[in-house]
Amino acid sequence: MAIVVWPLCVLTPHQISANVVPFTRSGGRTLGGIETATRTDLGFWKVDYLNVLIRNQHRTQWQTWQAIRQMMGGRSGRIAVPVRSGMSAPYSSGKFEAMPETFHSDDTSFSDGARYAQGAISIVSHGVAPIGATTMRMRIINADDNLVGVRFSYRYALYEAGPVLDVDGDIWTVPVSPSVRELIPDGADLEFDRPAVLCRLAEDRGMDVTADALSSNTSPGVSFIEDTDYWYRLAKGLI
Repeated sequence: MAIVVWPLCVLTPHQISANVVPFTRSGGRTLGGIETATRTDLGFWKVDYLNVLIRNQHRTQWQTWQAIRQMMGGRSGRIAVPVRSGMSAPYSSGKFEAMPETFHSDDTSFSDGARYAQGAISIVSHGVAPIGATTMRMRIINADDNLVGVRFSYRYALYEAGPVLDVDGDIWTVPVSPSVRELIPDGADLEFDRPAVLCRLAEDRGMDVTADALSSNTSPGVSFIEDTDYWYRLAKGLI
């Protein structure tokens, strides 16, 4: 199934808020006022794009926004939402690195002469991470030697790593949230440069926009929640 990715370069939010909404179970409050909260492996992402600039004279921006809104059809649609990770991404240089352009393995380019973008960060899974796993092992090929608190995605399932559990050479074992959505095979390329998460609109009218005749632009916001139903249906073989 083809997944549309939000065109970040055309519809650019001034701010992106991406957070895991944890799911805990409460044991109730005792007579002494003590309440226990037990963490589960569940949880989901909530992403807010704030102040997406749409200029009145840029017809492409209006057309793109309206086309995405039509495609989504309220909360029933799905889209891959990019999440900026440059602040915590493990660049080998210790600072942001643009994705270099390169040729194919046979030194050829695309038919129009363009080269393809290659990730500045190269990290692969080590061993198989089954559905529901809460820890992962990753092997560093080209990255900073620190995978604590990083974000990455695999096939538009987004994860956030926690404190390191073990380091064995270039193999790092870390806890991840939320739990693994889809089986991650051994040696799979993990997306650290441009991670994204599969989402739905948080509200049916989440892409309403107002055209202001007196201003040169408008800056709507849009909120997303992770499309956990997609991963459930995929695991059940329904899609």
